[in-house]
Amino acid sequence: MAKHKIIEIEGAAAMDLPLSNGLVYKNLIFISGQVSKDLKTGERLVGDAKAETKQVLKNMQTLLEHAGSSLDCVVKTTVFLTDKSNFDAMNSVYVEAFKGIKPARSTLFVQLVGDFKVEIEAVAYIPD
Repeated sequence: MAKHKIIEIEGAAAMDLPLSNGLVYKNLIFISGQVSKDLKTGERLVGDAKAETKQVLKNMQTLLEHAGSSLDCVVKTTVFLTDKSNFDAMNSVYVEAFKGIKPARSTLFVQLVGDFKVEIEAVAYIPD
C-alpha cells in the first residue's frame, strides 16, 4: 500500500510525462517543477519571464491548496531559469508571492524542455 498521495485536480489536463504534479507524504508536500502551463487546459503559456513566473506560482498555489496548504507553508524552492538575464524579472514576481517567511531557495541556470524560461519546484508542509 502506498504511503503517499498524489495531488489530483479534477478536470486537469492529462500530463504526457511520467511524473505527478505533486505528492503528499505525511504532512509534507513535494511539488514537481512547474512551468507556465495551465493545469486545467494543458495550454502552454510561454511569454516573458515575469508572465511565466506568475503562472508557475499560480499552478503551485493551486496544487498546494488542493493538498490543504498554501504558499505560506513553502519551506524550500528550486528555481530553474534558462537565461541569467531573466533573474530580476522572475525575482520581482517571486518576492511578491513569498511576503511572509522566505523559503530556502536555490537558483540554477539550465536548458528547459520546450520554450519555457522558468520552472520552479517546491517542498511545503500541511499546517496542523
